[in-house]
Amino acid sequence: MRAVICRAWGEVETLTVEDAATPAPQRGQVLIDVKATAVNYADALMVAGRYQTRPPFPFSPGLETAGVVAACGEGVTRFAVGDRVMAILAYGGLAEMALADEAETFAVPDGMPFDEAGAFPIAYISSHVAIRWQGRLEVGETLLVLGAAGGVGLTAVEIGKALGARVIAAASTAEKLAVARERGADETVDYATEKLTERVLALTDGKGVDVCFDPVGGELFDAALSSLGWGGRILLVGFVGGVPQIPANRLLVKHRAALGSSLRYFRWHAPDKLRRSVEELLGWYGEGKLRPCITHRVPLERSVEAIRLLTDRKAHGKVVVVPDGR
Repeated sequence: MRAVICRAWGEVETLTVEDAATPAPQRGQVLIDVKATAVNYADALMVAGRYQTRPPFPFSPGLETAGVVAACGEGVTRFAVGDRVMAILAYGGLAEMALADEAETFAVPDGMPFDEAGAFPIAYISSHVAIRWQGRLEVGETLLVLGAAGGVGLTAVEIGKALGARVIAAASTAEKLAVARERGADETVDYATEKLTERVLALTDGKGVDVCFDPVGGELFDAALSSLGWGGRILLVGFVGGVPQIPANRLLVKHRAALGSSLRYFRWHAPDKLRRSVEELLGWYGEGKLRPCITHRVPLERSVEAIRLLTDRKAHGKVVVVPDGR
């Protein structure tokens, strides 16, 4: 099989596409004939050696994938050869064949194309876990989404609407905000030209928002925290802009909460809730409430370009690598 190979920590430009041995599924694993794998910001962190997972060399990055089951390891009962599936991976998705644990592999519903399935697990499940289980967003509440045109941000917009919330999308350009509007955002904030806190307070009659979904961090965090109303919850799901410091007194006086949410750890500690998240998400997909936004589809040989589109912030939505180039 062909695979994107990392042989040393460094920039993604050091990755190469090589012939590699096809892995064999171990107990509780399935081998997937990959049809589509979405790239994530974490792929660049993993290649640099700065991610929580540091696989042994050589390895292939890629944290999610979709395809057809090619083989099943001992003990696998939920899937059979030929099943259409998508999966969350420890690594290895940027290859023609990938291994996945049965517990983190899910059936692809009829009517969902493989490119959408390959772009579905990380962004949608991460956002749902944060908003549903940590943020406890309720019908009629207001959700502020930062980075609202990104691969994760757009899913948060859709999930907020599916849960019956009013959604305020925040991003850095009018073009990105237009994309968020297409996905259901009720109001928008351009934080490149507007002051985030002032605009949010104006949109909420001075009350502030109930929940803020923050995959950005950095300089925006302080303004986002100030945008919360009494009892507001800010969800920390990523730090592409830098890791912020949280002044505890500002949480106390307005009964606010700052909550971290990581799919990587959640799926190990709360597998039942993970399954319920996937069921609800796929139900919404079937109802037409979720539409994965894929802006680029590239062959395996252009995987470095695919990752750079994300790290250089040149893409909204998801970037998908298609091994057979179609």
